[in-house]
Amino acid sequence: MANEQNENAQELAQEQAENVEQAQNESTDNITTEESVEDLKAQIVKLEESLKLEKARAANAIYEAGKVKERLEREAEAAKKFALEKFAKGLLDSVDNLERAIQAAGEEKSPLLEGVELTLKSLITTLEKHEVVAVDTVNGFNADLHQAVGIDPNAKTGEIGNVLQKGYTLSGRLLRPAMVTVGQ
Repeated sequence: MANEQNENAQELAQEQAENVEQAQNESTDNITTEESVEDLKAQIVKLEESLKLEKARAANAIYEAGKVKERLEREAEAAKKFALEKFAKGLLDSVDNLERAIQAAGEEKSPLLEGVELTLKSLITTLEKHEVVAVDTVNGFNADLHQAVGIDPNAKTGEIGNVLQKGYTLSGRLLRPAMVTVGQ
């Protein structure tokens, strides 16, 4: 009997030791699980911050790409507008020559003169269609549009006396200044 009690006591002690060991393992597991949850929460916070940063970078890149696109479109439009600049300047000599021919003919009307006038009119219409326009010489002298090449004693101060050569603009940009005389 003493042997039996001894065995029961040993079994009981062994069971208690196993229960204590199991409780310690569960406690360690709980601590490990709690630490893992906190680590995961910290990782989530870091990833959310990283995501915000990347979204901001992507938005900035899209904004910059839009700005580049707008700038390229403006440059392409300007290049298209002013691609005709050299060609238009060359045509201005022809316009000047046709105007001189009409002036030299005087008052006499002939079929040849009418043909020259129609040619000049057609050429000017074509130039205007492509935004090549004669510079205004009626509203007084403007140093941005006119080149003073002489003084006209009969003109008032700041007014244009004679137009020696017409000036032209292409889409608002000066191609050639008007050569004029001005009052003093």
